[in-house]
Amino acid sequence: MKRGRLRVLLGAAPGVGKTYTMLEEGTRLRRDGKDVVVAVVETHGREATAAMLGDLEIVPRRTTSHRGVELTEMDVDAVLERNPDLALVDELAHTNAPGSVRQKRWQDVQVLLDAGISVVSTVNVQHIESLNDVVEKITGAAQRETVPDSILRGADQVEVVDLAPQALRDRLAEGNVYPAVRVDAALSNYFRLGNLTALRELALLWLADEVDSALKAYRREKGIDSKWEARERVVVALTGGPEGETLIRRGARIAARSSGGELVTVHVIAQDGLRDAHPGALSAQRALTEKLGGTYHQVVGGDVPEALVQFAKAMNASQLVIGVSRRSRITAALSGPGIGATVIRESGDIDVHIVTHAAAGGRFTLPRAGGALTLRRRLLGGALALVLGPLLTWLLVAFRSDESLTSDVLVYQLLVVVVALVGGIWPALFAAVLSGVTLDFFFVEPYDSITVGRPLHLLTLILYVVIALLVSYVVDQAARKSRSAARALAESELLAAVAGGVIRGQDALHAILSRTQDAFRLRSVSVIDTDGAVVDSVGTARRGEETTVVAAGEKARLEMTGPPLAASERRLLTVIAAQVETALEHKALSATAESAGPMAQVDRVRTALLAAVGHDLRRPLASATAAVTGLQQHGVVWDDHDRDELLTTAHESLDALSALVTNLLDVSRVQAGALAVSRQPLDVDDVLFAAMDELQAGLGRMELQIADDVPPVDADPVLLQRVLVNLLDNAVKHGPAGVPVRLSASTFGDVVEIRVADRGPGISPDRLDLVFVPFQRLGDTDNTAGLGLGLAIAKGFTEGMGGTLTAEETPGGGLTMVVSLPALPDPAEKADA
Repeated sequence: MKRGRLRVLLGAAPGVGKTYTMLEEGTRLRRDGKDVVVAVVETHGREATAAMLGDLEIVPRRTTSHRGVELTEMDVDAVLERNPDLALVDELAHTNAPGSVRQKRWQDVQVLLDAGISVVSTVNVQHIESLNDVVEKITGAAQRETVPDSILRGADQVEVVDLAPQALRDRLAEGNVYPAVRVDAALSNYFRLGNLTALRELALLWLADEVDSALKAYRREKGIDSKWEARERVVVALTGGPEGETLIRRGARIAARSSGGELVTVHVIAQDGLRDAHPGALSAQRALTEKLGGTYHQVVGGDVPEALVQFAKAMNASQLVIGVSRRSRITAALSGPGIGATVIRESGDIDVHIVTHAAAGGRFTLPRAGGALTLRRRLLGGALALVLGPLLTWLLVAFRSDESLTSDVLVYQLLVVVVALVGGIWPALFAAVLSGVTLDFFFVEPYDSITVGRPLHLLTLILYVVIALLVSYVVDQAARKSRSAARALAESELLAAVAGGVIRGQDALHAILSRTQDAFRLRSVSVIDTDGAVVDSVGTARRGEETTVVAAGEKARLEMTGPPLAASERRLLTVIAAQVETALEHKALSATAESAGPMAQVDRVRTALLAAVGHDLRRPLASATAAVTGLQQHGVVWDDHDRDELLTTAHESLDALSALVTNLLDVSRVQAGALAVSRQPLDVDDVLFAAMDELQAGLGRMELQIADDVPPVDADPVLLQRVLVNLLDNAVKHGPAGVPVRLSASTFGDVVEIRVADRGPGISPDRLDLVFVPFQRLGDTDNTAGLGLGLAIAKGFTEGMGGTLTAEETPGGGLTMVVSLPALPDPAEKADA
């Protein structure tokens, strides 16, 4: 039997129109003569989606009972018995009711496909198993229902049902996705514009990967190895050397510049195993590759450039990143073109990036103050004498005559000068003696014998040696001055870098130690305080290595392990030690400044408290005192109306004074961490009604919406009621007359959110956090508004119960306060677990 075809409609989020598109496609195919049935569809109360069912045939669902609750699921047996050409199956990631034959709906779909029934289904990107954790990090909501990637990648067709993020938010705000009670919470949480943009990109990238897999299969099937630039794919060649991290990061930046670019790193292992890199370095580079979202590969090849180019072509790479060769110029000249030149020649239409790196020129080190000429130059001078001497002799003997002696002498003299310029005194002396002996043996009669028969011949040999000494001396002095200049420049660069590090601040100490380690070729550098504790260090010391100690002021010292240091280098270390001392002082001052921050905050609170006590507390106290004093006057006769007015004024003033003192005590408890919290399971609706009852004056201006599935919360009923009363009172005061304050409760993940939304003037986004600062009224100069402690107390009480209180803009204008509290798990779920 021919297997049915699976077509999946992929969406970035609920509400983009997957189910609508599925029903629309089913209707079209039915008009075209296909036998189509609706196996299962979830309209979620959306009228437009329900209307699309039209006259499509719906297979009745089967009913099952679980813990006294009637649940309906797709009846797979009924669909198989009906045997249509196409079945519409909504929500591929759905988990079937307990007791079903199969646990997941995608497993039911596999049964239909095996029976030859084609299926059109829907799924959201958050339900793809490989993206589930990524979506949770983006949205903060965990998804328990997932579909294995292999099921989706095995589908015959996957399409993205796309809708712009703002358009989806507009649909949500109009009530076309969720009921009104859930709209505000959804817009402020899962359906944030940034969340929807990221989810949309995830869906498109996942589909792009699926298309890319199909493209690879087609190219492999057709034997196509030329580059198809369907997307940017950057291959980075790794040798296992220290430059690997630089190359990987550069490749990642190149890939990131093209949306959907892919990073691939590869290490070519030589067949003879002689050029194998250190496994630890490659392991670290592999981890970095995976951290940056790339993939790591290893291939074996006898010819490294050829293997690298073949791999890049096989991966359909558009860019190839390699590092500058670490060989010296002489080595490169003697060994011919390197890997880079060969890769460029063989790469064809793949762009090759050659990236410079620190290892190409070696780390920053101070030139040694030893001999003027290096051992390499002296060896090269001796090699020139050994190679050019016999070669010149062979040429000159071929043209030897009685008149050629003068020119022969000059040619050998030139050889001595060249050797002196290259190798210095000892190779030059060797060349001079060799040249004198050769001249006497081959060009002075009697030939083929060494005979110094004339004083002139001895003088010629002595002149050779003198000229060699003079030229060597000049070369040596020039080399010494060049090395001194290079060292002076390096020392100035080191000191400039160290001083700059101190000026820059926080990371200066570590930067100084790293620079010092590189400059003096040290194994480790550490700063030790007077108690023997390590303040900071770089590198790792080895046993038996010489340790150099330099004082860094009175409170610390530098300990360095590595090769012995010359006197000039030790003098430079004293300057570095002084900079280390300055860096330590800067660090200590920064710590002192940070510790002074809380004290300054306390002082500001104290100042604000004194100002508040001096003004806001004095006003109700003065009113109450004046009223009581008036009643106590014996010479004044008050009628009943006046007496009642004075008593009411005194009563209201004393109530206001009591409320202010209570708020002051509450904020003091919060700031001192002495808040007593009695958390217990609590039904949210009970606290909401209690808070509204307490604010009798504002009952006509409140609107309550509670979702059906709100679970109990773990909270303190008294503190939570105080929080809600403060928030509702604040919203009623600042909201426009005639427009009710909306109080709602809904669930988001494992959190219950209570939202108090008004339609007042709102607060600018950059000042939202200031509303929770004590004694802040954000420009409100109304002296009847209190001390500005209500929101600070509400936030402190909420956090004391393990929740959060945040301020958001109300969609359409205004301010929304969101109280988030941990939800208690469903007892049925706990029993199942």
